[in-house]
Formats: sequence, C-alpha cells, structure tokens
Amino acid sequence: MDVMKNLRDILYKSGLVEVTGGTDMVVTGIACDSRQVRPGMLFIAQTGLNTDGHSYIGDALAAGATAIVCERLPDERPGGVTFIRVNDTAAALGVVAANYHDHPTKKLKIIGVTGTNGKTSVVSLLYDLFSGTGHVSGMLSTIQNVIGGKASPTTHTTPDTIRLNALFAGMVAAGCEYAFMEVSSHAVAQKRIAGLHFTGGVFTNITHDHLDYHDSFRGYLLAKKAFFDGLGRGAFALVNADDKNGMVMVQNTVAAVSTFGLRSASDFAAKVLESTMEGMHLRVDGRDMWCKLVGRFNAYNLLAVYAVARLLGLEPEGVLTWLSRCTPPRGRFEHFTGRGNITVIVDYAHTPDALENVLKTIGDTRSGRETLITVVGCGGNRDAAKRPLMAAIAAAHSNRVILTSDNPRMEDPEKIIDDMKGGLDHAGIRKTIAITSRREAIHAAATLANDGDIILIAGKGHETYQEIKGVRYPFDDRQVAMESLQQQTR
Repeated sequence: MDVMKNLRDILYKSGLVEVTGGTDMVVTGIACDSRQVRPGMLFIAQTGLNTDGHSYIGDALAAGATAIVCERLPDERPGGVTFIRVNDTAAALGVVAANYHDHPTKKLKIIGVTGTNGKTSVVSLLYDLFSGTGHVSGMLSTIQNVIGGKASPTTHTTPDTIRLNALFAGMVAAGCEYAFMEVSSHAVAQKRIAGLHFTGGVFTNITHDHLDYHDSFRGYLLAKKAFFDGLGRGAFALVNADDKNGMVMVQNTVAAVSTFGLRSASDFAAKVLESTMEGMHLRVDGRDMWCKLVGRFNAYNLLAVYAVARLLGLEPEGVLTWLSRCTPPRGRFEHFTGRGNITVIVDYAHTPDALENVLKTIGDTRSGRETLITVVGCGGNRDAAKRPLMAAIAAAHSNRVILTSDNPRMEDPEKIIDDMKGGLDHAGIRKTIAITSRREAIHAAATLANDGDIILIAGKGHETYQEIKGVRYPFDDRQVAMESLQQQTR
C-alpha cells in the first residue's frame, strides 16, 4: 500500500546532480515501471538491458507523475513537475526505495546467499531453522516469499528494489528479527540490492551458468564478487573454501571473513561418514549427526546453514539437533517410490554442475543393478552454451536418457533439444531418445522402468508450470510422474 512521503526526504543521499522544480512536496508512491504510475507518484527512469525508462517518461507524466528521477533531462518539462537528474538511476532507486520505506533493512538481520547452486536450499533451511527455534523470520527465495509465516508466490529469484524494500518493511511490521534471501548475479549487476544493509553474505559455489547475460564466466564471477565487495564492516562474509573461487569472492571485502568446507581447512568443517538414499551420517565440527538430506552437495548446504547459525549466535547442539530433523526444500532431490518400488527423484538441477552432483549422488547410493533413466531438458532464452554439456553429463551417468522440453519460453523446443544432442558422443546417442512433450517424456520413462529402477526428472523441481510462448501452463513433474506410474499396470 502506498503512503505519502516528502520528496526531499526520500531523495536524501540519492546522488542528486541537478534539480528542476521544488522538492518540498508530497509524493504518494514510487515506481520504475510507467504502467504502475498513479497520480502524485515519483517515477524513476532506469536504463535497463532491453528497455530504457527514459523512453517512458511521457507515459509516466500522462499517468500523473509529479516528480521524475532520470539520468538525462527530457527536452519538454511541463510546469508543476519536479525533474531530478542523477548519474545512476539504478543506484538512486535503491536509496530512494530505502528512504521511502524508512530503511527496513537496518531494523532486521538480513543474510544474503549467492552462488550458482544451493541458494534456495540454504535460504529455505535457514528460514526453517530460525523459525523453528523461536525466531520470527522472513524469507525471499526462488520458491516463495514468506513473512511471519505467511507465504506468497515469487516471480524472480531477487525482486526489484522497490518490491524488496516493501517486503522488508512488511517483515518489520510483522515483528521479524531475521530475513534470509537469495541474491542472484542479475540482481547484483542490475543494482537491485542497492541501499540494502546485510548482516551477512554467504557464497555457496560458482559454476557455468547465466553466460547469456554476463557474456563470460569472469563477468558472472565479478557480479557475485560485487555482492561481497558491498558488505559493511559490521557484516560477515561466509565462503565455501572448497570452491576454487571462494576466496576470490572476499578479496576486497571489509566484512569479517569465515570459511566452511568438507575438504579444506575451514572455520566450519564437516565430513560425510555415510551416504544413502535415506540420508547422511555427518561429523560437523567434531559432533556426529544423522540427517534426512542426501548427497555431498546437501552436506555443503547443511554446513553453510550451521555456520550462519553459529555466526548469528545459536548454540551448536541446538542447531545440529534441528538439522537432523529437517527435510529438503520442495523440488530439491525430492524422491518417492511408486509401482514396483520404482524410485522417482525430482530435482531443480538446471546447470551442468548441479545435474552432475545429483547424478553422482544417485550413483553413490544405488546398488548398480537398477536402470537409471534421466529425463532432462534446458530452458529457452537462457545460456545456450550449457545445453550440450547437460546432455553429455546425463548420458555419462545414466543408463537411459530422454531429452525433452523444459521451459522453452519463446524458443523452439526442438531446436533446444538439437543443441543438447550436440554434446553426445556415439555411446551417448545410443542410450538417448528425444521426446519434445515433457508429459510424454515422463510417461515414457515410467513405461521403460522396471521394478526397482530409478527415474531422475531434472530441471524444474518445485515449479508447477511450463512456460511456452509467453504462457505458463500448469505442469508439475511430481504429479505427472505419479500419474504415469499409476497408469502402468505391468
């Protein structure tokens, strides 16, 4: 809900270069999308990747905007409207949004989690841990946003700056003490986290992803690193010491650096003693525990959660007791059994590294007598370079592979599958079939599976839709797999 604020107050420290008109006026809200402008609002004209907000200043004025923040003043400036020029509207938006909502992030302990894989799991587990131990908390994740126990759907890993501050203000109003959020590389590059105050930052790992946006791996790495560069002196930076780029992340940070790892000497260390499809036996900081999560990648996630909890002052025994009871987030190595004791695993793995981690975990826990059937696709309008890698990894670690559609978005799904086929050698081609319809692909996997076999359905995890030509159609891998197994009566 919009509230009225004095323009002069919300422009404080936003980097003013030139002002035309008065600032001692009331604005009824702020917007960076001209379609959301209402009479009396402030419009911030951002220069984006595909659009330039300066092109929509006229639309914002027509909708009743009474103040405009921009990098380039328009030639026509109607009377009664204040125009504010800044050097960087993206950075200014973060400051303006924080001012407008009375700096909610200064009233919370906010932990940001970044990395290619593991962000959602770490954030979800942190939220569950702190909520479960009596701390009113909030969460912003790929799966959902939660404020004081009330969940709402999400459309982006990290929302825009205005939405972020509104969500944090809602957390403050709900009495939250902590907030845990995913920080995507896109959000850092686009300055969506500008003006936020973090108590701590976590780096999980970095592998091949999002090169469609960042152009190079170095660009992707530097976007992640910029998050830690921006942490304050009172914050902590927790990094995965086993990742070769872990310490790169904190080369220039002024935050207090801590490390976690399974192999390297670390401030927070753990060892996997036993791993099965039912869980893991771990030794964490010299204490033994059993957990229901599966795989070394989850051992890293659990260790990161443990380290954050300790850095925030929780006692180790209580944290480990809770972690021993936790369950994986929805769509993260979520498994169930169906007809003939066939095991189905649904996982969000949509990067080469994540897919390989899941397949290696299955390989470590299976007897070897089962047939492993992997159903996998790649998203459209995203990093195309990973497509052949995904197919090659699936073929290297599976007995049978079915290449299918993921979220093709605006691309031709068969073209995406052809790109994936480019990564297959002769052996991979022999064990692979392509079925464009994801529903039919899952049904085919259920048909091919015999008693005791394993089906991995990778790429979409928690998602309950499939995006095709701009439309999101209802689709749930778990539900389709269950229905497919029930239809088989062999």
